[in-house]
Amino acid sequence: MSLSMKGYRVISIDVPQVWNHHEWVHSFEKFLDSMNIHHVHIYGTSLGGFLAQIFAQQRPRRVKSLVLSNTFLETHKFAAAMPWSPVVNWTPSFLLKRYLLTGIQDGPQEPFIADSVDFVVGQVETLSREDLSSRLMLNVNVASVGSLSLPDCFITVMDTNDYSAVPQQLKDQVNERYPSARRAVLRTGGDFPFLSRPDEVTLYLQLHMRRVGVKPRPDLVQGFTRSGSSGSSNDHKDGNSFDDRPKDDGDRSSGGGDGEMDHSESESPYSNEPTPTSIMLANTMLGTANSAQHVSLLCS
Repeated sequence: MSLSMKGYRVISIDVPQVWNHHEWVHSFEKFLDSMNIHHVHIYGTSLGGFLAQIFAQQRPRRVKSLVLSNTFLETHKFAAAMPWSPVVNWTPSFLLKRYLLTGIQDGPQEPFIADSVDFVVGQVETLSREDLSSRLMLNVNVASVGSLSLPDCFITVMDTNDYSAVPQQLKDQVNERYPSARRAVLRTGGDFPFLSRPDEVTLYLQLHMRRVGVKPRPDLVQGFTRSGSSGSSNDHKDGNSFDDRPKDDGDRSSGGGDGEMDHSESESPYSNEPTPTSIMLANTMLGTANSAQHVSLLCS
């Protein structure tokens, strides 16, 4: 809501029931096609960051930038820690939930971090056995991120300095892979900084989008009044009528990190006007024995 009110078009999604990374790429691409969205800016935490990199590797023309938080480059360590993964599809739901929640830190925590953990635990309780199995399989299917065509200047690495279920060694590998990426450090925040430190995360996302050339359009935010109540239903047609279209200033790969990105317009299914550039947030939140999972996608 904060990003939406600032003039970015925001779409929130969940990862569907897919069982390998190829299915994930295919299903996410079909989703983008159905929304008539060509380009995406992806914010991913832990497993979400890994999936974001996999998509950027296999669909390089669609990914304009990445924000990666507490994430990793390969899943071998998680696969080794879960030798019973071949029978995950037959594992009872309560055992899957117990395994997922073992990755969340116990003991006294800052109030905002504790609240974020409580929220995630509540979300895990609502997931079906198939959802739980699917996301565990995405976390343990052996795979690694290959070379990305996306320049480092279009990547921001946003990590927390306190506890994280992702081992520091794996986070260091991400920093080594993208040496020229921008760094955004959160002093605290735990596994779910998007919940425990939303203001800081939102600020870093705004700075990232500004740096890669995507500008908000607050003048087009008409769906809500300043008090937060809904405006006229005529203010927008589909609930996503925010436009942060950057100027087309040349090829992305030839410019620096502060340059503008090119943008291909398409026809909107709702009107005869071009579809506006969008920010998409796609969220999947889980804690595992070795990984807290969150996928957030910023799309244009």
